[in-house]
Amino acid sequence: MKFQSLPSQNPNNERKEKSVTLSSSLYLPKNGIRLRIPFSSFSSSSSLPVDRVHHHKRRQSVLVSALELGGLKISKEENVLFYHLVIGTKVIIAYAEIVRDDPTNNIPDTIFAKLGMQLHRRNQHPLGILKNAIYDYFDTNYPDKFDKFDDLCPIVSVRQNFDEVLVPADHVSRSYNDTYYVDSQTVLRCHTSAHQAELLRNGYTHFLDTGDVYRRDSIDSTHYPVFHQMEGVGVFAPNDWEASGTDATSHAAEALKKCLEGLAQHLFGGVEMRWVDTYFPFTSPSFELEIYFQDQWMEVLGCGVTEQEILKRSGRTDNVAWAFCLGLERLAIVLFDIPDIRLFWSTDERFTSQYPPCYKDMSFWIRDSFTENSVKLLEELLETLPRRYVHVKLIDNFTNKKGMTSHCYRIAYRSMERSLMDEEINDLQWKVREQVENKLKVVLR
Repeated sequence: MKFQSLPSQNPNNERKEKSVTLSSSLYLPKNGIRLRIPFSSFSSSSSLPVDRVHHHKRRQSVLVSALELGGLKISKEENVLFYHLVIGTKVIIAYAEIVRDDPTNNIPDTIFAKLGMQLHRRNQHPLGILKNAIYDYFDTNYPDKFDKFDDLCPIVSVRQNFDEVLVPADHVSRSYNDTYYVDSQTVLRCHTSAHQAELLRNGYTHFLDTGDVYRRDSIDSTHYPVFHQMEGVGVFAPNDWEASGTDATSHAAEALKKCLEGLAQHLFGGVEMRWVDTYFPFTSPSFELEIYFQDQWMEVLGCGVTEQEILKRSGRTDNVAWAFCLGLERLAIVLFDIPDIRLFWSTDERFTSQYPPCYKDMSFWIRDSFTENSVKLLEELLETLPRRYVHVKLIDNFTNKKGMTSHCYRIAYRSMERSLMDEEINDLQWKVREQVENKLKVVLR
């Protein structure tokens, strides 16, 4: 794979190592935001930049105790984010001191700690494996066509995150209840689309952009306030659709669907697919791709033909484009049979070993008092099991002629230490059945 820097592409495709020496700290203007450059001598031959960050009042450069993970470094104690930056032809290392005492800052320590972890850049992590599998598809079917980015900085401006992708001014996603704000004009990106306009302006016509994204959300087995997305964009010129004999929008939509149907087959095999019309503020027409997998329809991604206004603002008035965005966790949970989204953040290296789950079914007759809270109680009961991760899923329910309703739940037991033996889980399952019968007041079958 090849990674490109964000400024306009070098017509000679040259990649020269650049070195910069600065005698003292200084500020360089970039799109209206000042960036702190620490005094030092350094060089880099591979880097990816950011657009906007916010600086702190303190002027000291904190390089000690910075944790380096992927292309980002983070010093949690000093609230300093280190990253690669390209200014003109120079590749430098800059840092942003995040203002934690700004009255509009709503980023808790638990979220701040996730900055720089970049799970998608770890090749043995399920998210890294999935990202590379998608790369393989594009490299095979579109050789040397798509530029790849996976360490653009997650701190972006409100303009990048919302305005440049046409999110309405009154949209709920702009609220402090939905988005993490560094200050009133700077946020943790809510989607990888935050980099789309700038990449287009800088000459990129086909690219994949992968990264961690942040949205304020409750935490449970399927929701987490930090997750990972991959954005894909393809741009077409007039000769592309004129040669096909179709209009620009139809040509882009057809090419988009062909590309993504191939990707779905690459990841899931020969599955049944369907396209569902939907709405996104940044594409029109817009679609969702669903596949029939494991006996149910599942949404894979959202996509569409890019709104012409986005292309116009990026200086591409004569072009048409398509874009898609997929959630890596959503797909990895299914492909790797991971029962809980929180497992992606496990610090136990054995997580990548993917010890297989052990499945057990439990059926019982429910009473009228049985509600969703009862299901949550069942999950809480199972979570008390020592050193095992458990996932519960309703797989069947029916009502007999007497009006009695039965539920069947499939329980997936998984250990982070080893493969579980069926015999030991059988013993555990009998104990669980007894507790379920006593605490939920149900009649086991």
